[in-house]
Amino acid sequence: MAPAGQKKGILERLDAGEVVIGDGGFVFALEKRGYVQAGPWTPEAAAEHPEAVRQLHREFLRAGANVMQTFTFYASDDKLENRGNKQRFTGQQINEAACDLAREVANEGDALVAGGVSQTPSYLSCKSEDEVKAIFMKQIEVFVKKNVDFLIAEYFEHVEEAEWAVQVLKTTGKPVAASLCIGPDGDLNRVSPGDCAVRLVNAGAHIVGINCHFDPETCLKTVKLMMEGVKKAGLKAHFMIQPLAYHTPDCGCQGFIDLPEFPFSLEPRILTRWDMQKYAREAYNAGIRYIGGCCGFEPYHTRALAEELAPEKGFLPAGSEKHGNWGSSLALHTKPWVRARARRDYWETLKPASGRPMCPSMSTPDSWGVTKGHADLMQQKEATSQEQLKALFDKAAHSH
Repeated sequence: MAPAGQKKGILERLDAGEVVIGDGGFVFALEKRGYVQAGPWTPEAAAEHPEAVRQLHREFLRAGANVMQTFTFYASDDKLENRGNKQRFTGQQINEAACDLAREVANEGDALVAGGVSQTPSYLSCKSEDEVKAIFMKQIEVFVKKNVDFLIAEYFEHVEEAEWAVQVLKTTGKPVAASLCIGPDGDLNRVSPGDCAVRLVNAGAHIVGINCHFDPETCLKTVKLMMEGVKKAGLKAHFMIQPLAYHTPDCGCQGFIDLPEFPFSLEPRILTRWDMQKYAREAYNAGIRYIGGCCGFEPYHTRALAEELAPEKGFLPAGSEKHGNWGSSLALHTKPWVRARARRDYWETLKPASGRPMCPSMSTPDSWGVTKGHADLMQQKEATSQEQLKALFDKAAHSH
């Protein structure tokens, strides 16, 4: 047990069978608010606009999140400077600011701070294990200095790179979570989810799972395969799930980045709060205890997870003060037909319309079939040239 006044750590909570609610997708949420640039998706806002990052942390905390992930996604120097992306701040400055903001808000409630590293352009460009590990090493120096509560290696398409990340994170002595952005077919080298999970646990991860790229249904399927693999290997681990807030039944192995709507026209696919409650319950029933979200998740989605799992957690989040259970607050509405919607069976069975009569319900994903080692994926420090763009436009035109 943690001494009075000291928060229980992530492994203490999970070992006790407690539900841990993760926060949501900062990169997408802040892009929509005007603080992140789509394309590079880098988190310089932590240093440039700390008030925006702080406020989003607060909203997720109020919604019931138990983890404040530092806004350090893609904050390795090779990514910050990739393809002519100009920075006023170094990776270290961004990561330090992000740690301070996450800690400040976590201290306002019962939340833990998680420092995160993600996949690198250097790995895609076939740099050596030592070179890639050196990038992770540089990032974790800040997390150790700022004393985050645990570490997450997240958003990895290749299990090999995730293993390298876990091996580096492990050297800190802090609890380590590892999350891949893969579907049921496995990583981009077709290593199965079960084998991926076993490799991550053997590398030293205490918590393994899936984040991003796919919807809750697909991610749940993939985590279940990971659970089977770990069990079959006679190993033990905790499991986490942090899916997209977008429906992706039509995705291929690369997930939503292959959808023609990515990233600027995904709104028709957004899950409702009721979809989120269903996801939270299914994840809990599968035995997953770290349940959160990734791109597309807004605080109201996180609140839905916390509300669905309130019986298990023993309390509602603060944000539920402004939200009646299953629409019950609509009983206060002036219009009688809206008051008639103040009930669970209405919202649970509703099939929402998109209001787009000429639009299909599914898309055909791009399937260029390129991954690490392919010339198209070699990264560069210089801006993408007009000639390079023209070649891509021509290739895209011929692929449709």
